[in-house]
Amino acid sequence: MFGISPLGWVHTLGSLPAIPLAVYMLARYGRIAPRSTAGAFYFVSMLIGSLTVFLVAHQAASPIIGAVTLGLLLAGYGVGLVTTLGRAARYLETIFLSLTVFLLMVPTVSETLRRVPDGHPIVTDLKSPILLGAQAAIAVMLVVGLSVQMIQLYREGRRTT
Repeated sequence: MFGISPLGWVHTLGSLPAIPLAVYMLARYGRIAPRSTAGAFYFVSMLIGSLTVFLVAHQAASPIIGAVTLGLLLAGYGVGLVTTLGRAARYLETIFLSLTVFLLMVPTVSETLRRVPDGHPIVTDLKSPILLGAQAAIAVMLVVGLSVQMIQLYREGRRTT
């Protein structure tokens, strides 16, 4: 179904929970909250997705996206443990983890548009205006979302000082 191999299904179903978990945390906390229960599940789901992409990827950029996602995921979950960074750690954590959501959504939207409906996908060309528009919308959401998150973190920091 959808031209996905069994290993591709492991990749897809393993990383799929990260999407609703990200939406939940962004709505509840305004950011990916790594030390929450949802954050722990997000980490596992993203780890599965970013590691298995190397085994299932067909696009030349896919392993690069997987490696960058994995690096940002580990940095995002680890930077909060570096106490010498002070408040900067929270900013970096937010940026890194927001970028993992972006790097999850770009291939997710692309693959969905190129596979659904089964046999007659919405998009058949990587240069399709629909696909390019969807990717541009995701990029705009990243810029706006990160801007809002940075402003919110700044305001929280001012309230505590």
